[in-house]
Amino acid sequence: MVGRTREMLKITKDQNAQPDRGAVLRLEGQVAGRWVNELRLACSDRGITTPLTLDVKNVTFIDAAGVAFFDEVWTEITVINCSLFVSEQLKHVMARKGCGR
Repeated sequence: MVGRTREMLKITKDQNAQPDRGAVLRLEGQVAGRWVNELRLACSDRGITTPLTLDVKNVTFIDAAGVAFFDEVWTEITVINCSLFVSEQLKHVMARKGCGR
């Protein structure tokens, strides 16, 4: 279909992260649709150390399923590099759960 945007999310484990500070997953694209489950699987990967940081600098969209995911895991993760757009999409999660992480 012409003009239809495809959902896509790239999840990359930051190999340069300091081991004592946990794992950093860099997200690029849309946290939407079927990709939310892929993100959930990546976050629960046994090879990922805690604490877990999600770098959302290159996230372009979060749908309702993505917002629900962040709501579920908010107290277990740290989110960094939030654009104003992503902050707006997550404002209700941050208001309920706190944004001091």
